[in-house]
Amino acid sequence: MMGRRGGSASLRALRDLVWILALLAALAACQPNATPLPPTPTPEPTPTSTPTATIVWFPPTSTPTAFAAPVMTPTLDTRPSAGALILEDDFSDPAPWSLVQTSTSSVALGVNNLTLALDQPGAYLYTLRSQPSLGDFYLEITASTSLCRASDEYGLLLRVSSDLEFYRYSLSCDGQVRLDKYYQGRASSPQPWMLSGAVPPGAPASARLAVWAQGKELRFYVNGEHQFTVQDPSLTSGSFGLFIRSAGDNAVTVSFSDLVVSEIP
Repeated sequence: MMGRRGGSASLRALRDLVWILALLAALAACQPNATPLPPTPTPEPTPTSTPTATIVWFPPTSTPTAFAAPVMTPTLDTRPSAGALILEDDFSDPAPWSLVQTSTSSVALGVNNLTLALDQPGAYLYTLRSQPSLGDFYLEITASTSLCRASDEYGLLLRVSSDLEFYRYSLSCDGQVRLDKYYQGRASSPQPWMLSGAVPPGAPASARLAVWAQGKELRFYVNGEHQFTVQDPSLTSGSFGLFIRSAGDNAVTVSFSDLVVSEIP
């Protein structure tokens, strides 16, 4: 009896084992196939832009830079001192001057001025004072332009001889200054054109012309500023006058006033 029960128990244990294995196999068959995880992407490097220079128009400073206040100094007046008065002309008397009136030119007295006007392309107009004849002198006169531009000229005739030989001190309406000489039938320029900050360009404008003449030495000034000095023994005395010249097609008008002539001390 015992042998039969033992065999039955072993058989049942074997059947139970087979059943468990079959159940595990069935469960395994019912599981879904595992899907592999996608690979982790490799992070791409962040693009780095190449830095460009930034223009700093007004660079900041931690401490403001201190600048010294400008010292204002008056323009140095280089005119020489004058001696005894020889002549003072307010242009109220027409007698000493050669006046003219044509369709294209005019030399006429105004209110305390002498006005030269020219309406002719490339023309030249002048007037001479009959007296006195000057050797050594210091002369000042104011020239005021009304119509004047570019290379138009105006200025003084100096030491004019009876043969109409002379020095011509010229200012141009583009801010230049010059000295010409007409002597023994030949024209020359002891001082060619030179730019000058003292010569006011264009019109209307005003300039105080001055000439210091002693023997062969002549010094020239504009608005109190020395322009140049010339050593020339050709002409040592003579009368003086005023002139204008038109370099282009435009009219030229210049007024002269406040003439003062003094001895050289």
